[in-house]
Amino acid sequence: MALFKIIKYEGDNSTFVWKSPVEDFNTMSQLIVHQSQEAVFFKNGQALDLFEAGRYTLQTQNIPLIRNFLNLPTGGKTPFHCEVYFVNKTQQMAIKWGTDSQVQYMDPKYNFPLQIGASGEMTLSVSDSRRLLVKIIGTESGITQSELVAKFRSYLMSKIKPYIASVMQNADYSIFEVDARMDEFSTKLHEILKPDFNEYGISLDKFFVTTIAKPEGETAYERFKDLHIRQYADVAQAQLKQKIDIIEQQTEAQKIVIESQAIAQKRAQEGYTYAQERGFDVSEKIAENEAVGEFTNMGVGFGTMAGVGGAVGGMVGGMMNEAMTSATQPAAANLDPMAEFKMKIEKLKLMKESGILSEEEFEMQKKALLSSL
Repeated sequence: MALFKIIKYEGDNSTFVWKSPVEDFNTMSQLIVHQSQEAVFFKNGQALDLFEAGRYTLQTQNIPLIRNFLNLPTGGKTPFHCEVYFVNKTQQMAIKWGTDSQVQYMDPKYNFPLQIGASGEMTLSVSDSRRLLVKIIGTESGITQSELVAKFRSYLMSKIKPYIASVMQNADYSIFEVDARMDEFSTKLHEILKPDFNEYGISLDKFFVTTIAKPEGETAYERFKDLHIRQYADVAQAQLKQKIDIIEQQTEAQKIVIESQAIAQKRAQEGYTYAQERGFDVSEKIAENEAVGEFTNMGVGFGTMAGVGGAVGGMVGGMMNEAMTSATQPAAANLDPMAEFKMKIEKLKLMKESGILSEEEFEMQKKALLSSL
């Protein structure tokens, strides 16, 4: 019987477990275990010695469990029959997963029932070669990545759907915010699922949820979606309006400043003051008043009024009071005394506002009118 001397596996990384077709060896055979591999010797369905990366000469000293199992004599080339499994310990990345049916739960924020689907990718590696071989492989000749995923699919679905429902229902965000919290959602599912995979000697190194299939078009979902969007849109709209109002107010204030500066510059260029300009306005209004239409014929025209101000205000106030009295006498016979009084008071107010009369002078004139009643 030919006894093989070299035992090794040089397959691709998509294979998780490969069983050597050679089962008859001698104690001086060479075992080559590549980096990221482990080799496990089986006899009668029992996992015996495990070898990590390296080159080994199979002697009774370094295969103690086989020696005890077979009762091998020491020294020389001793033949033995054994099964050897090579386990790939590299990380198997970009393994896709997805729910095979919808997951039902109550949205935590809006409290309405939802049905969603989920999918993504995961990264797996072997954490315990013996456990994987005993619990998953059994007597099979090996297992590829796709075969392992197929074996785990039903198991994964039975675990992940209630986990998704639990995580979503206990979250502090709604279905409409889950896209922004996908990392947090994936991390929580990853932590929950890891012990379930470790039970079979598989390490769930990474787990990502990349897509949430929402029930677009359903009445309840669309109604709450509109409500969710509006509550943020209304706030944003109110904030935008407030900013626009502030900008408009600032613009109007700036316009007033610019206009005021332009008017002041115009007065300075034309050689008159604000008080004199108010005098022009008062003179125009007095000239337009029918009750004092003759006032301009007394020699007090717009040019004279423009020069009124400061120290001569009291004198001019007296002159105007006398002029107003004489100018309104012909018409006084036709006026009610109270109406005449109101008219004179209004004229006095106008003169005070224009700066022709001071507050003190206005009060004196008002008292004089009151005493004449």
